Amino acid sequence: MKKVVIGLSGGVDSSVAAYLLKEQGYDVIGLFMKNWHDDSVTISEECPWLEDSNDALIVAEKLGIPFQTVDLSTEYKERIVDYMFKEYEMGRTPNPDVLCNREIKFDVFMKIAMQLGADYVATGHYCRKGTLHNADGTETYQLLAGKDGNKDQSYFLCQLSQEQLSKTLFPIGELTKPQVREIAAKMNLITADKKDSQGLCFIGKVRLPEFLQQQLKPKTGKIVEVPAGFDAYERATPNFNDKNSELEFYAEKPVYHLTDGKVVGEHQGAHYFTKGQRKGLHVGGTKEPLFVIDTDVNENIIYTGQGKAHPGLYRRTLFVKEEEIHWVRTDLALNIDEKLEVKARIRYRQELQEATIYKVKGGMYVDFKEMQSAITEGQFVAWYLADDLIGSGVIS
Repeated sequence: MKKVVIGLSGGVDSSVAAYLLKEQGYDVIGLFMKNWHDDSVTISEECPWLEDSNDALIVAEKLGIPFQTVDLSTEYKERIVDYMFKEYEMGRTPNPDVLCNREIKFDVFMKIAMQLGADYVATGHYCRKGTLHNADGTETYQLLAGKDGNKDQSYFLCQLSQEQLSKTLFPIGELTKPQVREIAAKMNLITADKKDSQGLCFIGKVRLPEFLQQQLKPKTGKIVEVPAGFDAYERATPNFNDKNSELEFYAEKPVYHLTDGKVVGEHQGAHYFTKGQRKGLHVGGTKEPLFVIDTDVNENIIYTGQGKAHPGLYRRTLFVKEEEIHWVRTDLALNIDEKLEVKARIRYRQELQEATIYKVKGGMYVDFKEMQSAITEGQFVAWYLADDLIGSGVIS
């Protein structure tokens, strides 16, 4: 009998995943990850992990599977939280959920599972795993979107490797959320009607500004409103010699200066804000709401523009540095000067967008067919062929 260790989070998805594995005849062990107990940094006033671990225990008892809690808080602080602070300090916007999957669930947690003699690790993610059988007898694994388009979580797993996928199962990937809740209710699981968790994985709600202020000190700076007609590039579109120079032009980030607009307010630290953000500016009296179009952490200035359609929010092309390119499907990795038409997204739940990826010396361009709003440094771009997530990278 194959042994599977499942990450039981105390939510309905992992509860039903555990039940399905048991039904399929696996020897199942439930493990709850405790990822936080650092009193020097308060994540939340609430203590959701206590309630969640209790719910996970009750589910394990109901299903008749062994259960234990593992404390991964040291690794979580080093690999996720410290990284988050560092990125925000540099004016970038990290994605802790993608990192948590890469660094914690499918690395530290997976190693613990293997030490317990597991053949596989399972999670309650809404995605699927495909297996391609190669002519030489080897197998290539696919990270496929979940059947439920509303809940597809493949984006959060965009940094997984072939090695990690080989040992992973996604039991609820073929189901929709309503079907999962139906199974939980039928089995009388305590988590059947439990709300979906918000916030950092396995930690709970985080009020980000308060969280960041504990490490990144407030520092008063100016909020500048840039008029919609302003051209941050201050140059005419050149005649491009080749595709690379065109891509380089469209991927270049605009540079704003204090004199490019008018000062409309003050903020408490540019590193607390991210592109596309609307809340927290506390500036009134504008015809349309202000959106952050850029932050300058060195000068501590936030640049804003009125309305969702402000041109400062939009770019067509982004760049991923060589060391930040990750291929889930290593067999499809591009060589220099090769290109591939894909579908791509720059944030979770974004509709997939038509794009072409171009491999160049030093990295890769992702060139979208349509202009994209709030392309944000530090976030991940993931690219797909149909519903097969084949690669990803950190936006630079």
